[in-house]
Amino acid sequence: MTQASAPAIAEILADWLASADASALEPGTVEICRRIALDVAGLCIAARNETYVQATIAASGRGEATAIGHARGFDPFSAALINGTAAHGEDYDDTFEGGPVHSGAVVVPAAMAICEMEGLGGDRLMLATAYGAELLCRLSLVTPKAIHKAGFHPTAVFGTMAAAGAVSVALGLTKEQTVSALGIAGSMASGIIEYLAEGTWTKRMHAGWAAQSGLRAALMARGGFLGPRTVFEGTHGFFHAFAPTRKPDFVPLLANLGTRWVIDDIAFKPFACGTMTQPFIDCAIALAAQGVRAEDIVKITCDVGEGTVHRLWEPLAVKHRPQTPYAAKFSTPFCMAIGFLDGKAGLSQFSEARIADKQAQDLAAKISYVINPDDPYPDNFIGRLTATLKNGETRVLQQDHMRGGAHAPMSLAEVETKFVDNAIYGGWTADAAEAARAGMKDLFIARDMQLLRSLRA
Repeated sequence: MTQASAPAIAEILADWLASADASALEPGTVEICRRIALDVAGLCIAARNETYVQATIAASGRGEATAIGHARGFDPFSAALINGTAAHGEDYDDTFEGGPVHSGAVVVPAAMAICEMEGLGGDRLMLATAYGAELLCRLSLVTPKAIHKAGFHPTAVFGTMAAAGAVSVALGLTKEQTVSALGIAGSMASGIIEYLAEGTWTKRMHAGWAAQSGLRAALMARGGFLGPRTVFEGTHGFFHAFAPTRKPDFVPLLANLGTRWVIDDIAFKPFACGTMTQPFIDCAIALAAQGVRAEDIVKITCDVGEGTVHRLWEPLAVKHRPQTPYAAKFSTPFCMAIGFLDGKAGLSQFSEARIADKQAQDLAAKISYVINPDDPYPDNFIGRLTATLKNGETRVLQQDHMRGGAHAPMSLAEVETKFVDNAIYGGWTADAAEAARAGMKDLFIARDMQLLRSLRA
């Protein structure tokens, strides 16, 4: 193969991935990775009995790998698919505000599957999680908003590449093998956002599909299968295919690679719904806390970033009355309505009964938007609403950040409480949930992945 004089993007990334070293990670970065793994495990348990998870299991093969919350073992690819689907299925998983992308639900299932399959220890799991999540988050900065604009889900398409990188790190692949793993993954990446039309389930599987695809890509590369070196920047490459409206800027991907870890700013969600809705829910909750009643409200107008409209606001009539509980998670008006009425937007708020509730529907119907050209999306997620009341009064509320993110991070206690609550929601006893929470503290120092067996049902 003839190589150009300048290294390809995949070669630069492969240099970094193939030299993965725990000493490059600050203690705070390792702690973020530990919290990501804990959050993912809790979400897998929370969703274990959901119909979409059971349907995924029905398409899965048997083996020795762990699908968290389930008694029997699966083949590694199926375990990655099940865990990723469950972790992302309720849209309650971690998010990166620059993307937005969800790294844990992709990278952790892929890394767990390969470590269990190969008998690797927690140190390899930690490295794979850190490097894979970093790769996913940095990739999301190359063409902001353009992946969504093209009709693709960034977590799905970037996630496949990141999972391949994570598994390459876990296995200790050479630079050449890692280049091929990324090149192969480029032909496996997929995930359209047409689920938005009717609130169907395909987005739920995107993280799991990316995890199992990246796993397979890395194993094929280890076996000698070759992938294109110019997978990212090539004439027919990844960004040409998935972000054709914007010229890729690779500076945010490569700048300070290995010395600055953007995953330190990953956000953990306080609400079980779409990322950009969350500051607006907080504003709605704050409005209710002022003593305003739903019947007092004539209308609420929200200032929003243009890039969020096609997913979270339009068609507005449909967003006012979401057709399914899953669709409700991507309706800012509905999420705000239940936040105002219930003071929260957790797993229990998104049900068939709740989307049919007349009070919630009536309040959601009063909520609309205007585009704010100065909104900082996707670099920062903010919320601003103006409520007009029947007495003629106007109330303005604003939140300048997403709670749980870099500006207002969750404490360790809050992340651990979320894990326990999710496990209990999934049918575990409080004692079992607490035992699992305590055990997860040792995941990255474990000699092998036997600890994962304790997370089975």
